[in-house]
Amino acid sequence: MISKKNHIKTTEISISLLQNLQKFNKVLWNFYKSNKRNFAWRETTDPYKILVSEIMLQQTQVSRVLYKYEEFLQAFPNVKALANSPLSNVLSVWKGLGYNRRAKFIKNCAEKIMNEYSGVFPITRNELMNLPGIGQSTAGAIMAFSYNVPVVFIETNIRTVLIHHFFNNTERTNKKVTEKEIISILEQLLTLKNNKLRAREFYYALYDYGTHLKQTVGNKSKKSILYKKQSKFEGSFRQLRAIILHFIVQNKTGKGVLLKHINDEIIENNMKRTNEEIQKAVNALLKEEVVQIRNKRYFIKD
Repeated sequence: MISKKNHIKTTEISISLLQNLQKFNKVLWNFYKSNKRNFAWRETTDPYKILVSEIMLQQTQVSRVLYKYEEFLQAFPNVKALANSPLSNVLSVWKGLGYNRRAKFIKNCAEKIMNEYSGVFPITRNELMNLPGIGQSTAGAIMAFSYNVPVVFIETNIRTVLIHHFFNNTERTNKKVTEKEIISILEQLLTLKNNKLRAREFYYALYDYGTHLKQTVGNKSKKSILYKKQSKFEGSFRQLRAIILHFIVQNKTGKGVLLKHINDEIIENNMKRTNEEIQKAVNALLKEEVVQIRNKRYFIKD
């Protein structure tokens, strides 16, 4: 049994703030009661499956994740299966989700869990953040959704909800909201009994309410000091890297892929890119250790 103590700072809450917190809580839970979304990853407390869903959902629409989540788990049903699979297979299944480094991170996580934790999924925040590509937010999500621990973590939907309800007055019109301010509100919300005991559903409620607010009042997380607009994928450097990567994945000849063949593939995809830009994209994949080079030929680094 994981202790839920020492995860929340004890803070003194003024009567007016407490009233605001309780008022917000009523709105949140009433919304969730009537608008709760059902997803496959909400039907499990398996930390491996939660990890897969959280990594997939980063900067990716839920609609794109729905079918890929099931496909990924069919191919790699557990940590051991993923750790033992070639990276080229993982990238092949991942195709369509973008940000391919995430696929490598999940595989590296599985390898580390097998090698350093004997296949047992870590449970503490420090251990989780010791896994490749896992930061505060993903570690917190795993703890809340797998173990129902009322740990503080923030992602874009949570940010949207709290900014909309607690930092939406005229005095804050031109002032960006800091993470410290958002964390302070979240910490105090998690001292309320219902939220503390039902941390898993509390965060699902924030996710669902945040999605609703984005559709109805706009993305209030733009007021966050950390907000950055996501660049367009079409024609971007990210798209160039994705095309190169999946061309190498698909050409498993054992002889590797020559740079000339990569250039031909880029031309066939109607992307106007110089040789220097293509080489830069290839070099980025080499640096990330997704691709390796031998005898001037490129391979997936399995």
